[in-house]
Amino acid sequence: MKQLSGNKIKVIGVMSGTSLDGLDLAAVEFTFQNKKWDFKIIAAKTVSYSESWLRKLIAAPTFSGKKLIELHSEYGNFIGENINKFNKETDFEPDLIASHGHTVFHQPEKHFTFQIGNGAEIAAITKTKTVADFRTTDVALSGQGAPLVPVGDKLLFSDFEFCLNLGGFANVSFEKEGQRIAYDNCPVNFALNYFAEKQGFPYDKNGELGRHGQLNSNLLKELNNLDYYQQKPPKSLGREWMEEIFFPILQKYNISDLDKMRTLYEHVALQIAKISSAKGNLLITGGGAFNIFLIERIKQHSILNIVIPDPEIINYKEALIFAFLGVLRNQDKINCYASVTGATKDSSCGIIFSE
Repeated sequence: MKQLSGNKIKVIGVMSGTSLDGLDLAAVEFTFQNKKWDFKIIAAKTVSYSESWLRKLIAAPTFSGKKLIELHSEYGNFIGENINKFNKETDFEPDLIASHGHTVFHQPEKHFTFQIGNGAEIAAITKTKTVADFRTTDVALSGQGAPLVPVGDKLLFSDFEFCLNLGGFANVSFEKEGQRIAYDNCPVNFALNYFAEKQGFPYDKNGELGRHGQLNSNLLKELNNLDYYQQKPPKSLGREWMEEIFFPILQKYNISDLDKMRTLYEHVALQIAKISSAKGNLLITGGGAFNIFLIERIKQHSILNIVIPDPEIINYKEALIFAFLGVLRNQDKINCYASVTGATKDSSCGIIFSE
């Protein structure tokens, strides 16, 4: 395994989130000097999904076992081919690839999670050592298998007391009593995009749709009173919870979709405001950081100093951190904290596929 001692290692980080925005690729150089990690994003790109791929990824949870395994390899091939194109466009020659894959199932309470994107396919196509399947080890150790980004928050973004990602779900990471704590706060784009699409838009640009809706106090109260929000971390959210619990509540209210969106914005802002009762810097990344109305509502309710970084960090922080998790795994170092996931111990997660 490659060991670092002040040397640079070049990595491609790959991420596909629940909001289906596309495949994020980040070419990153990492350096370890004076007991501190530094990084530089050399290039980054989002590969939009075709209609065909969107249909497959949306329908994947309903596939038969055979068809799902086929998709697992097909998606790995898709990732590998796009990495090759990306490397050619950028003249980047990675030492390592780290791919999160795309989550199809996530039920840690039943001891399983599944991200498609066969790492062996990626390694074979790119002729580069690949780390994939980051979540299963932690789930086997009775953890949530999520979130994994907090390791990167701690070691790469230590200037911020709190790190919040606004993607399909909101998830936060922070230090408490010498331990890293992290959990999923609430749905964000997973829910907002659903209603935006019903209005003919892929997402709610700047929050303009939700801004024009009316807040429904009864719906807001019911959402805020969900059992999940009373649970202490470690905890995480997934598609299954949305379909079985969250969406049925929204569907039973006979109000307009814009009113539901406006209420969702308030719900998200209030859940995020619960992060801390003390002041500090809150770094916000993910697609939701561009949503002007959402950030306005968060600022209205939160006492934290909100920091919005440059667009490259907003868009590619998760791909960057999965690249970093791959580096740690390649060195057999801890990249998953039990304090975050609730596992029986810290671990070095991910399966390594040789080129």
